[in-house]
Amino acid sequence: MSIDVNNESGTEVDEQAILDIARYALARMRIHPLSELSVIVVDGAAMEQLHIQWMDLPGPTDVMSFPMDELRPPAKDDEEPPQGLLGDIVLCPEVAKRQGEEAETQHSMDEELQLLTVHGVLHLLGYDHEEPDEKAEMFGLQAAIVDGWRGEHGLTGPSPAPTLS
Repeated sequence: MSIDVNNESGTEVDEQAILDIARYALARMRIHPLSELSVIVVDGAAMEQLHIQWMDLPGPTDVMSFPMDELRPPAKDDEEPPQGLLGDIVLCPEVAKRQGEEAETQHSMDEELQLLTVHGVLHLLGYDHEEPDEKAEMFGLQAAIVDGWRGEHGLTGPSPAPTLS
């Protein structure tokens, strides 16, 4: 799996954890190991600009996903997954920090960025949370992936609850 993490935010973030959890999520979703993903970490001003440009919404947001080849997880266990460019995930540590502090179960900015990375990966794979059934499926899968990754890394406690803006 080719995953690039570029931190352009000026904020120190755990880039290795972002890389690791993205790789874990893609493996768990059975995405072809030669597929490519880019994760970009930006400041609030850059995220606000993207949010306005692409969503026509004011202010910075926590995560945005920009799919390329619209790859999907294989429908069957014996199906060969296609190879391709997944796309870009853009993260904003300023928003992640605030959300982690305001969450019912407070957690660190880096824990929120890990959650948001998985959230972004799922969006790239076609998952959404507009409808209640879609939200239940996506957030359940997101929690299972984050909890599985945390368990493999000896991190205790459940994954942070979604605090998406």
